[in-house]
Amino acid sequence: MTKPAAREPQRRNSRSNRARILAVARSELAFNPDTTLEEIARAAGVVRRTVYGHFPGRTALLEALSDEAAQALQAAVGTFTAAGAADEPAERALARFVLTIWPVGDRYRMLIALARRDLGVDHITEVLSPARAAVKAILERGQTAGSFPSHVPAPALSAALESLTLSLLESVNARSWKDDGQATAITTLIAAGVPARRAETEVLDLVAHARPVSPAAGEAEATADAEAEG
Repeated sequence: MTKPAAREPQRRNSRSNRARILAVARSELAFNPDTTLEEIARAAGVVRRTVYGHFPGRTALLEALSDEAAQALQAAVGTFTAAGAADEPAERALARFVLTIWPVGDRYRMLIALARRDLGVDHITEVLSPARAAVKAILERGQTAGSFPSHVPAPALSAALESLTLSLLESVNARSWKDDGQATAITTLIAAGVPARRAETEVLDLVAHARPVSPAAGEAEATADAEAEG
């Protein structure tokens, strides 16, 4: 009868170790993409066997991080959708979308280069598919309404804007630039065809009234950090 009660603390400790390892991996890999599992174990304050018990190899660890990123991105897209952005002008919806997903991209920006190298293009496509669908829908609506020029089809423009965002995240990761999402949102609107002054006004007005936040993503982050500290 005492075995289930004994196992529960073990399970809690295992979850805490896993969360701590992932949190440390995010930090260590951001500074050195070639950080080994042994180095992550030392930084996390656990023995190497504990890391390998959760993640048999580097690929398994990266897949776990990408799963976290995918869940956080899905939560951010859900928050954006629930906010009723489909009822506002397309240029404002696009700015709101960038501001909503930026914290997720910023948190997992180290995965950009790692995923391409270690996980492959198909894996990236799967992770980013919810965001791609949302941006494509915004651009199509905006082009129909005349908010965005239509000389570039929405799917092609969406792909170009995605590449722009990923490039800017890589610049942040390389410490050659800093942003909280505002500059990226303004740049995205300009790249979509919105005049620069109007793009800046739109983003600053949106930020001044209510900066979008993803509750689900925030809760997930807080839970992971709390478990990592515990």
